[in-house]
Amino acid sequence: MVSNEPSNPNHLEPSKLGTKEYWDNLYTTEITNHSLDPSDEGTIWFDDSSAEDKAYGFLEQKIAEENILPGITKENCSFLDLGTGNGHFLFRLRAGDEDEEDGGWGGRMLGVDYSLKSVEFAKRIAEDKGLGGGQEGQVEFQHWDIIASPPSSLLSGAQENGWDVILDKGTFDAISLSEEKDGQERRICEGYKEKMLPLLKEGGLFLVTSCNWTEAELDGWFKGEGLERVDRIQYRSFQFGGQKGQTISSVCFRKCGR
Repeated sequence: MVSNEPSNPNHLEPSKLGTKEYWDNLYTTEITNHSLDPSDEGTIWFDDSSAEDKAYGFLEQKIAEENILPGITKENCSFLDLGTGNGHFLFRLRAGDEDEEDGGWGGRMLGVDYSLKSVEFAKRIAEDKGLGGGQEGQVEFQHWDIIASPPSSLLSGAQENGWDVILDKGTFDAISLSEEKDGQERRICEGYKEKMLPLLKEGGLFLVTSCNWTEAELDGWFKGEGLERVDRIQYRSFQFGGQKGQTISSVCFRKCGR
């Protein structure tokens, strides 16, 4: 019997962006810059493509307007941000847009990262914004490695059965650039989906943004075996050599239990 499931795309060549040392050094520098100038909150990933604006609008449309998650609203939707970096997108979700009468998203938000320096940096910014631990509307941050850490530490309380939305904005990219291998001698990116899936509740959404993988390649990595494709985010496209494309790709999947 021939399987209709897409196969994993070819691997990327490893680079320094796939090392923990690179990210620790980056966030050490950004902490220093922030200490000198508190308005410097570090890099906004994919800013040149307005990815955060588009992702915000996409989530607003799917969850708040189309009610794709039954019983879930802007007031109670939970977000888990894998590889949160400086936490910028979670802060954006919490604050909302200036023209929104109902404000931002009010549910629990947790950003995790395998770099302790990232978590330190994000927590500093949260405190500056009045969103630190113990404060109303807090945005939480935790040191956690999707490849090496057990999922149980992120599954408790209202999120015991998983999170409503899991975000990945470049983390799978970085993992794909790592030359590390797991116990099965696979590149560690091959184990990403099986590590992520238990964190997502049944029917929940996984929104992944990449500058290294095309939409078709993201389908190859994630579609099937527990995830179905929901939609994509449209970015400005370009044409080169007769081929049409875009500099980044964002695809949304839903956990479907099959």
